[in-house]
Amino acid sequence: MNKCICTPAGDWLAKGRQALQIEIEGLETVKANLGDSFVRAVELLAECKGRVIITGLGKSGLVGRKLAATLSSTGTASFYLHPVEGAHGDLGMIREEDVVVSISNSGETDELNAVLPAMRSLGASVISLTGGVTSTMARLSDIVINTGVPKEACPLDLAPTSSTTATLAIGDALAACLIEAKAFTAADFKRYHPGGALGQRLTMPIDALILRESDPVVVQNTPLSEALRIMDKGRLGTVVFTDDKGCLTGILTDGDLRRLICKGALDMTQPSSQIMVKDPYRAKKGSSVAELLDFMEEKAITVLPVVEEDGTLCGIVHMHDLLGKGRVKFSR
Repeated sequence: MNKCICTPAGDWLAKGRQALQIEIEGLETVKANLGDSFVRAVELLAECKGRVIITGLGKSGLVGRKLAATLSSTGTASFYLHPVEGAHGDLGMIREEDVVVSISNSGETDELNAVLPAMRSLGASVISLTGGVTSTMARLSDIVINTGVPKEACPLDLAPTSSTTATLAIGDALAACLIEAKAFTAADFKRYHPGGALGQRLTMPIDALILRESDPVVVQNTPLSEALRIMDKGRLGTVVFTDDKGCLTGILTDGDLRRLICKGALDMTQPSSQIMVKDPYRAKKGSSVAELLDFMEEKAITVLPVVEEDGTLCGIVHMHDLLGKGRVKFSR
């Protein structure tokens, strides 16, 4: 019969923090051990012409399922293959252009090691995520990424805790690198996530995110001192300028101000039109959130004016608004 241990709440808090600290130290160890094998794994996965097949047993299998889902949703076709099912016919799904990612903390999982030779005989390359860098699984692999941690967060040092966290993090690191290697964009993400809040957000026309009443907008001949006051009040790190007809003519950002100060070219009494950045980047009303995210990422900007076809300013959007983290919130 299980016994309930009466422990002061403060002690449980300390033990919880201790467990998290052990996991943090495990991640630090894996980070320090990351080397050339990780680079080769990213290159192999990026060049894969087939599918990425994730395999593992027990807790490693659960981590593998998550990694397969992450890769598939970010542009790398992937699926999870149970090693026991593989030994009983499912290896027929493997093609020579595929890459296998095998997961085992010890590297001595019998069921897994039993199918790896067959996978390789079918022409697939094998990447191992393991703490056993000299294990049987490591010897059966083309590339070995060390996911070993000093100890488990489990007080018995038995249950997979720190080791699974480390493996999960390495999987995320691989996925993050592949997103960049494949130039995967927010628009691509939308294609794989047509439902849910994010998919709906990316297809939303930008018109729905324009909030003019509080936007930092002034007429271009406004004295610089007043323009900066409006910029500060707007809290976007930007002030946008228009002509007397309301058409966009310029922009001034915190970065622009910093450069002017460094040059000693800042005169608070001069008209803003003399120092504003003319003909700034802009978005057309009716553009989608996905289009703007791609454009802002390409140009490395966080704020963008939105205009009508004739150049009339409609409003300003911030990157956080597009992602649902700013003034405009989205349901989850």
